[in-house]
Order: sequence, then structure tokens, then C-alpha cells
Amino acid sequence: MIFASDNWAGAHPVIARRLYEEAAGFSVPYGASELDHEVEQKFNQLFEREVAVFFVGTGTAANSLALAAVNRPGGVSFCHREAHMIEDECGAPEFFTHGARLAPVDGENGKIDPGKLKAEINRFPPGFIHTGQPMAISITQATEIGTLYQPDEILAISEIAQHKQLPLHMDGARLANALVALNLTPAELTWKLGVDIVSFGATKNGCWCAEALVFMQPEMAKDLPFIRKRAAQLFSKTRFIACQFDAYLQDNLWLDLARHANLMGQRLQNGLLNTKHARLAWPAEANEVFCIIDKDRTDRLKQQGAVFYPWNPPHSKQELLGENEILLRLVTSFATEQNQVDQFIDMLG
Repeated sequence: MIFASDNWAGAHPVIARRLYEEAAGFSVPYGASELDHEVEQKFNQLFEREVAVFFVGTGTAANSLALAAVNRPGGVSFCHREAHMIEDECGAPEFFTHGARLAPVDGENGKIDPGKLKAEINRFPPGFIHTGQPMAISITQATEIGTLYQPDEILAISEIAQHKQLPLHMDGARLANALVALNLTPAELTWKLGVDIVSFGATKNGCWCAEALVFMQPEMAKDLPFIRKRAAQLFSKTRFIACQFDAYLQDNLWLDLARHANLMGQRLQNGLLNTKHARLAWPAEANEVFCIIDKDRTDRLKQQGAVFYPWNPPHSKQELLGENEILLRLVTSFATEQNQVDQFIDMLG
């Protein structure tokens, strides 16, 4: 019963088979193969416009290079207080931008509050050299606490970004989960709402190691080939990332996998609603479920084979936990089986 992270899941058989097929023969390296170009065209079709696509090995690399592409001297990027890039990437965005800072912005339910975003940006007056220069805004979809930005919420943030002439980046490590939950197309969830750059995640959703950095306006990425090379993210055998995306996007496999993960998350949530021994911290909207449980029962679940992570309560929800209680994050994936969810709920009692 693995609910620690969708990163724990392996590769989907279709993607593993595609990797095996690509292992034979020779091909042009460094992203210049016919397959690389074919998959880049698939991204154009996916987003319904010409985009610039760069394959990288990790989501941290995608996020960091996105900011490096729009870097400015004294640059400051704005993200939610609990965003992955500020909490869980070991300073990589600052490192790859050579010192640009991340400014945390508060907001309920893991989402940036537009009013607080405006106030935070206004702390950096144009031309005042001592504070630095705003350079980007980043949102996470789905968020770090399993919630989703609704289209109108993204529009509110993108309007601020456009008014301040700042690019809007979306960390889409679980983009597929958000798409199927909201029943939107990639175009409808990104550039049609004002998003300029997307970290397009696939590793969490059935790939072995496949992430892409997608620029909705190719001219914005003019320096990215050099930045990616300097960051050691230009793989010589890039086709092995491309072939994963080739299989991932074929016949909407990626959406089917995310849909299954979300359904297992809903089943888990429904089970938690029907037990007296745990309670939901907040409603799950994708494939991450957060629940509150007493510490003794948590230890028993671990002893019975359940794997999960304790989680720090969001800053806006510090009052959630009582004495001897703990917040757990439970993540379902494309590989989660229904009987595993049911067994976990049975163990709760």
C-alpha cells in the first residue's frame, strides 16, 4: 500500500516497451533526431499553437530553467508560500538563476491570493535598485496540497502578470491530473488563460524520466538552448526522453493514467469520509488526499504495511491539528489498485 508519492510508481508498460524499442539502432544525438522533432510537433498539436519545447530530466530542472530563461539582475519571482520550488527544490531556482530570489505569497488552499500578490509585487518599486526587480510569477497546478486553480483564478493572476509585464509560469508536475479533473484542454488551461511557460511533468504519471519545458511564445526561449546546455540538462541521447513522451501522448494515454490516479484518490477520500478514525483536512481535487489521524493509529498503519508521508500543515491551517494528531499526505498514482485503497480503509476500521 504505497501512498507516499506518485514518484514511487514505476513506468507504465506501454512506455517501458517504447523505451525498449528505441534502445536498438543509432540516431542523431542532442535533440536533433527525427523522433525529437516529431514529438516537438506533437506538443504544437497539443497546445494548438507553435510552442518551443525543451526536454529535461527532472521537474526541478524544468522549474529552475524556466526562471533562468526570464532572469533579470536582482530578479525576484513570486510563488505561493508552500510551492514546491520554494519548499522542496533545495535552492535550485536561485542557483540556476545565479541568485535571483523567490518571494513567498500567501493564499488559502495552496493558491496565491491575487490581492496579496499585488501587494508583494508593489514592495519592489520600479527603478529602486536596492530591492531588486520583479521577473516572474509561478503557480502550481495541481497545487502542493492537492487543490486546483480554477480558470477564473488563473485569469486573475495572469491579469496582474500582464499589467506588471511579468511572465507567468505554471509548475505542471501533475498537470495531467488537473486537466482531467477540470475537463479542460492543455490550451484552455495554459496560454488561453495567460500562462507563458509550463513545466510539463510526466515522470509522476507513468514515465521513467521525462519532463518538458514548454514556452508558449518561442521567442521567449531564445537563450534556453544555451542555458539548458550549461545546466547539464541537454542529454546526448535525448531521444530516450522523446520516446517516452511519444508513447505517453499517444491515444491520450497520459490522460487515462491521470484519470485513474484521480479516481483512486476519490475512492480514498470517500473511504476516509466513512471512517471514525480519520478526517479529511480539506477536500481532495486531484490525486493527493490529506487527512488527520492520531499518532498511535498512524504507527499501527505503518506496521501493517502502509507507506505515506507526514505533512506540515499549511501556514493558513495551523489550527487543524489537535494534541496527538498528525497530518498525512496520501498520494494515488496510475499504478494504485482499488484493492490497495480498500485495504487501507479497512485497516483504519
